[in-house]
Parts: sequence; C-alpha cells; structure tokens
Amino acid sequence: MNIKRVMIVGTMIVAISFGGTAWGKPAVNASPVAKWSATSVADKDDLLKALNQSSDEELYDALYDGKSLMDIAEESGGNIASVIDLQVSQLTEQLDQRLASGSITRQQYAAQKAELKEIVTQSVMTSFG
Repeated sequence: MNIKRVMIVGTMIVAISFGGTAWGKPAVNASPVAKWSATSVADKDDLLKALNQSSDEELYDALYDGKSLMDIAEESGGNIASVIDLQVSQLTEQLDQRLASGSITRQQYAAQKAELKEIVTQSVMTSFG
C-alpha cells in the first residue's frame, strides 16, 4: 500500500471532477500523463507526521472507514495545513515534471498550478470511503 499515491490520486480525482475549472475541462489534445515518481520514506513520514498517524495501516484504516484527511487530522491532533502544503508541493513537482517533459503546455501548467491550493484544500475535506 503506497499511501502517498492514494493521497495524490485521490486529490487528482477530486480535481478532475470539479466542472468549470481548467482541470475539469476536456482537453482538445489529450497529453500523456507523466509517470508518478517513486515515494521516498521522507514523503511518507511527512504525511504521517502531519496527520499525527503512527503507521500507514492506521491511516489506511481511517480512510477505509470513510474519514476525510481533515477528519483524521482533527481526531488525532494533526495539522491539516501541513497536509495541504505537502500535497500542493508534491503536485507542483508533478506539474513541473510534466511541463519539463512537454506533456503539458505552459498555459495548462499555469492554469493547473493556480488552482492547486484550492483543489487540495477541498479534497482534504472529502472522504473517499
């Protein structure tokens, strides 16, 4: 179980589902999606620390029970602002890689990057259970 991927993919699902945003608009020319980068132990530890969770399993169980990241942070004394900042940072890195590889245009990059914080903030309040 790669919890970082669950968080990023969950965030991307929420981002894509919001109609009326640059993320939700259909692309005229679909670009290939950049591959997800490998998860480092530090990234996983940062997420667990921000949510005040002791293990991947504890976090997975809470998500499986239908709790949102905000619910988890509130119940365990975590810091939801740190979770948001971490996800925005990770997604910005992904956008940077996609721009550098040419899989998105500078205009797509700017539009998506401008919406990242709002989308991530909305996604931490959404449960996927």
